[in-house]
Amino acid sequence: MIRHIKAGVKRALGQHRPGRSLLLLPDDVFLVSFPKSGNTWTRFLLGNLMFPDQPATFANIHRLIPDPTGTSKKDFDNLPRPRIIKSHDCFDPRFPKVIYIVRDPRDVVVSQYHYHRKIKKIADDSPIETFVGRFMAGDTCPHGSWGQNVITWLATRQDASRFLLLRYEDMVADTPRELAKIVAFLGKTASPAQIALAVERSSAGRMRKLEQTQTDDCELMKGSRKDLSFVRAAGSGGWRTELPAPMVEKIEAAWGPIMRTLGYELSTQSASDVRDFEPLGVLSSTPR
Repeated sequence: MIRHIKAGVKRALGQHRPGRSLLLLPDDVFLVSFPKSGNTWTRFLLGNLMFPDQPATFANIHRLIPDPTGTSKKDFDNLPRPRIIKSHDCFDPRFPKVIYIVRDPRDVVVSQYHYHRKIKKIADDSPIETFVGRFMAGDTCPHGSWGQNVITWLATRQDASRFLLLRYEDMVADTPRELAKIVAFLGKTASPAQIALAVERSSAGRMRKLEQTQTDDCELMKGSRKDLSFVRAAGSGGWRTELPAPMVEKIEAAWGPIMRTLGYELSTQSASDVRDFEPLGVLSSTPR
């Protein structure tokens, strides 16, 4: 009874988290990715670009670039429009505009494995081989498998004016260039100096320093281990040294067509063994 009363008071005051009941606005922009594909980093980039007077931190990011599962309705109501909203959901036809970030699944599984260690979901001695099997089955998060999540967006969004596809690896290689693409997609303008400042404030080194003092201020890390970092290598290709060869082969066998179409080179299959995945032409005009 008391729990229901508290929930009712929170709802009345707008302190509840709206989740899927969030009322969407026609100019909302969703920042979507499969978990551990660069969403938090991109939130920092956009937060630091759009709100230069209040640099993004793990304590305030939920108010700058909100998450319906972690930001209160009151904070949503106070946001300037257009709102940029974080999501890990599979395709949702309600989302007006979408920035979708994709990352090499071989790196994603390694990053997610270490994140699950950090938040105490698995032990340090838990075999990564077991985790890969669960990852591919879609059992390591509530948003399906990497392949399922990616395909739902690539196969359903063709309107280039409402869908921007970015690769995490390209963002790492040339962050200012990729951030400028997002700015153009949003219909905004930003000088090279403004973009450079946002990139600097969102560097992996700065985010690690913020993490050291703000772990418990962030839903992603609250109560997690302090000896493991949320912001790890912040690069690409780490799977080459961390992922056992049989697991690499397993991932490539399952998702090779999607991976190659997205520009990810396969290491265990020849080009003749894998056909490209062309979801209704979505990728044919996408810069790589």
